[in-house]
Amino acid sequence: MVYHNYEHWKTTPNTGEPFLSIVIPAYNEEIRIIPTIGAIASHVSDLGFPWELIIADDGSKDSTVKITQELGFVNMRVLIAEKNGGKGSAVRRGMLAARGKYVLFADADNSTPIEEVTKLIAKLDTEGFDVAVGSRAAEGASEGKKSLMRHILSGGLRTIVRYGLRIKVRDTQCGFKMYTREAARKLHTAQTIDGFSFDLEVLYLAFKLGYKVAEVPVSWIDAPGSKVNARKEVQRFVKDIFRILSNDLKGVYTQRLAADAHSDSVHVPA
Repeated sequence: MVYHNYEHWKTTPNTGEPFLSIVIPAYNEEIRIIPTIGAIASHVSDLGFPWELIIADDGSKDSTVKITQELGFVNMRVLIAEKNGGKGSAVRRGMLAARGKYVLFADADNSTPIEEVTKLIAKLDTEGFDVAVGSRAAEGASEGKKSLMRHILSGGLRTIVRYGLRIKVRDTQCGFKMYTREAARKLHTAQTIDGFSFDLEVLYLAFKLGYKVAEVPVSWIDAPGSKVNARKEVQRFVKDIFRILSNDLKGVYTQRLAADAHSDSVHVPA
């Protein structure tokens, strides 16, 4: 039954609104992207709802775009970037292109197994949350093969975030987050940070705008091939915290949201 549903998803276009959109940002992921697509497609196709997959390329210089396009899956789109803009940029493009009722952002390395997706769906679809954050720090979470540097980085960043931005989420950086489409649209429209710390800004905005946010314990493994330079990212995180606070004080987010609301009000459907 799993294979039949998988084949049906690959060859039969969705009609109407997908229940779920999954966005995967990808930069030079030719080695990992196909196994990740296969794992996601085979599992989600068997959950019984229409869904779409969006690969948001970030200006890859390898064959990432070519090999994903060659798959020819009718319910998968590949968004091509002319140049590398940063992980946050790729996620934003994917989120704003998503058509699903709910939108999941998942990392290309599948560090959080796609089998965890039903936990996040339940928070939004059953319990009424606007945002569900996969967490390696919440009670019941499981982390495997996490390097010493990752432990140090995570602990330090969580302390900085808790006191610097007062975000009521212990793990802001796990690459497994789900939003209602309305929340995804607003949060990523207001987003200004294109690097790895875009999550900080998006979650800061979620609480600022009064969205109901759930932190959900998930399983996670430190997949090989990470492109994160721990020392550089700590420095960027600290800088970006000040940038977020400065943006808020200057009214940057209010202006971006107002501009988006105005564009919606003047849009005339074709």
